Amino acid sequence: MKLLLLEDDDLLAESLVDCLKDNGYRVDLATSLKVARSLMATEHYELAILDLGLPDGSGLDLLKRWRKEGHDLPVLILTARDTWADKIVGLEGGADDYLTKPFHEGELLARLKALLRRRSGNMSQELLINGVSLDEANQCVSIDGGPWQTLTGTEFRLLRYLMHHPDHVHSKEKLIDQLYALEQDAAAPNLVEVYIGRLRRHLGKSIIETRRGQGYVFVSR
Repeated sequence: MKLLLLEDDDLLAESLVDCLKDNGYRVDLATSLKVARSLMATEHYELAILDLGLPDGSGLDLLKRWRKEGHDLPVLILTARDTWADKIVGLEGGADDYLTKPFHEGELLARLKALLRRRSGNMSQELLINGVSLDEANQCVSIDGGPWQTLTGTEFRLLRYLMHHPDHVHSKEKLIDQLYALEQDAAAPNLVEVYIGRLRRHLGKSIIETRRGQGYVFVSR
């Protein structure tokens, strides 16, 4: 899943990006409101992590603007502002969760997973759709109650995204966008086909359908 991180502290941003990537997320980093606005206008994100004090303005003002524009993605505020009044202002301003600095990476990851589960409507640690069980914590999959099969990082990210958006047609371009962050080199044109083929070897051929000229669909029934 592709996340937007808005953080201007270089050391913290680098640490967060590494942590999130290690846990299967793709991350685009913005260090100012201007960059964040530009990215939100051109990219699709599943969730945003938002600092409040930026060099060119208030992250809370940006969040309020996003909500007025109809952006409904979950937003986690990550800030040093730790009074109860600050938390109320942040949550009433459109945030879905509020975490103060310093924080433990484990808590941040748990909060992100909870927000994403809530957004998908599945509150379990495991996604179960059409006989496919995906263990998000351990990055493995089971078919019809069978043995767990370990997934590679890219296989996991692709399957997780498809299962969080079942019965939707996803183009190759959209899937590549979710798998790779902006700073990475362009992916090979056939990358999606390769990993769809690998997932079908795990799941069977009928779970992920090809819509010719459109993309791929994870079938929920």
